[in-house]
Amino acid sequence: MTRILAIESSCDETAVAITDNGKLLANVVSSQVAVHKKYGGVMPEVASRLHCENIDVCLKEALEQSGLSFEDMDAFAVTRGPGLIGCLHVGLQAAKTLAMLYHKPLIPVHHLAGHIYANEYVGAFRYPLLCVVVSGGNTELVLMKHDLDFTIVGETKDDAVGECYDKVARVMGLPYPGGLPIDQHAKRGEHTYPLPEPLLGKDGYDFSYSGLKTSVINLVNTLHQRGEEVNIDNLARSFQDVAVGMIVHRACQAAQDFHVAQVVLAGGVSANSYLRAQMSERLKDTGIDLIIPPLWCTTDNAAMIAKVAEHLYREKVFAPLTLGVDPNWKISDFRHFD
Repeated sequence: MTRILAIESSCDETAVAITDNGKLLANVVSSQVAVHKKYGGVMPEVASRLHCENIDVCLKEALEQSGLSFEDMDAFAVTRGPGLIGCLHVGLQAAKTLAMLYHKPLIPVHHLAGHIYANEYVGAFRYPLLCVVVSGGNTELVLMKHDLDFTIVGETKDDAVGECYDKVARVMGLPYPGGLPIDQHAKRGEHTYPLPEPLLGKDGYDFSYSGLKTSVINLVNTLHQRGEEVNIDNLARSFQDVAVGMIVHRACQAAQDFHVAQVVLAGGVSANSYLRAQMSERLKDTGIDLIIPPLWCTTDNAAMIAKVAEHLYREKVFAPLTLGVDPNWKISDFRHFD
């Protein structure tokens, strides 16, 4: 029996989860979206302060949901990075304090590994597999040949796809976060606006979203200067076709080139209905299995951190209490925390 208490505080969700031999007993998430919405994005200093206010409440509620105590835990896990440095510090200090007080191992978990392993709540992994990690801060293709083996085969050269969605939504006058409103408007629109396809004709599996974002901003500004009305539905569809199309094209190409048995979607943008539908359609009849995470797994939570921690606990990947955060931690270096 292995009982893990995990903490996640990398951005704007304070989360605590408890698992017992793989069974999820508690999954508490305190979201700050309503607070940051008025700023049009996450304010790091505000987020850090709210984590300080929320962490104690989340810990208490997780214990109540599980019916367990801190003494019952075999280890304490925490997101060490990547993320906002002030936010990461709040979760790490809480986890280190608990590990010290109760003389239990401290397990550092990579945030993106958490998003990937959240898919284990859906089904077992089949190797080799390709992870399509798409979120507000990351756009990566990660190849896994076996458990806890991460090789980045493609990544964004500039903006992440989720960041691009948020900035495009802002210039279109849509609310933050931008992923859901753009997805909803796109369902009612048609692809009528010409937008550039980044890295079109380029080999490899990397991504670029800065040029697409700038093109939408320039297009909207030009239309406003001309006194022309922007068709929000059509612009959302035009943008989403290009943004998601790049992910689908490169992910499916990589899946075939690396002869994977399975593809898993991970991260906040994996909640996008168009991405889910397009990936399902493209991989149909290819013999490649696709795991799509449930919506509750697409946003930041501690259940995903606990899932990774179960694997790390078995391999005794523990950290000293001198551990520090790393806001730029690479998933390929997840075992290194010097």
